[in-house]
Amino acid sequence: MTVTAEPFVHPALFYADAGQYLAGTVPFVRAALEAGGPVAVAVPGENLRLVRDALGADAEAVRFLDMREAGRNPGRIIPGVLRAFADGQSAGRRVHIVGEPVWADRDPAEHPACAQHEALINSAFRGREVTILCPYDTARLDERALADAYATHPLVIPAGTTEHLPSTAYDPEGVVARYNRPLPPAPGAGPGVLATAFEAGSLPAVRHLATEHGARLGLTGLRLEDLTLITAELTTNSVVHGGGSGVLTVWAEDGHVRCEVRDRGRLTDPLAGRRPAGRDQRGGRGLLLVNLVADLVLTHTGPDGTTIRAHVGP
Repeated sequence: MTVTAEPFVHPALFYADAGQYLAGTVPFVRAALEAGGPVAVAVPGENLRLVRDALGADAEAVRFLDMREAGRNPGRIIPGVLRAFADGQSAGRRVHIVGEPVWADRDPAEHPACAQHEALINSAFRGREVTILCPYDTARLDERALADAYATHPLVIPAGTTEHLPSTAYDPEGVVARYNRPLPPAPGAGPGVLATAFEAGSLPAVRHLATEHGARLGLTGLRLEDLTLITAELTTNSVVHGGGSGVLTVWAEDGHVRCEVRDRGRLTDPLAGRRPAGRDQRGGRGLLLVNLVADLVLTHTGPDGTTIRAHVGP
């Protein structure tokens, strides 16, 4: 496989079985190692083991990450996995990453965030000497996931081949817009549900209420601290950027505590919360922190305001 010297390269690798998976990923990794560049493999654990075993001794030079853990929240992958690795490398060396954020048994509710993530990689890395190869399982993924892969990757590698072809369906901006959908309504105030309006003067009290309610819903230790941080960052963002006030709702559903904040602001930057914070940066870290600690973050923004919903598991 040729190691390209072009700027950012983002192909989707389609595979139907383990043999095709290894035929597409292992030569990619070995070619990058032979070129002297840094390589990371961030894929689900079962595929991680396949690649590591196939590489043999070469595996020692590769950074391995289980995407089921590192990429549990798709909004965390760009800042916490891809940029965290790429930004730590020496300038002048092309960085190669195998990144698999979409797998067959992912919760379907997470797919919109996954598709938006894949679309946003293109703008997050534009102009950089980075190649990110994204495998897609044609035997187990549904038609929506495969169609979105064509729409979010400028290059595609059909299953069983090594040929890089331009994607005729490439439309990352369209994918981001298409999955900017209204979220299912949060429950109203009632047993097990905290629903309260807030403004600048009530922020400390609202954070305290959310923490108490999270404890009643079963969160403890670090996970309860995560809920407190998420509440603090989202409500503060609403006061500063969302019109000065908002509505907080906290409830339990499907084994997670859900924390939602609605306000009158409009989120215009699709990469907000997905960029690593600069060392000297002041502000702009709120959504990033939420993405780094939450299990899933779903967002909808429109003319009437923005809703951000974060999931926190036990």
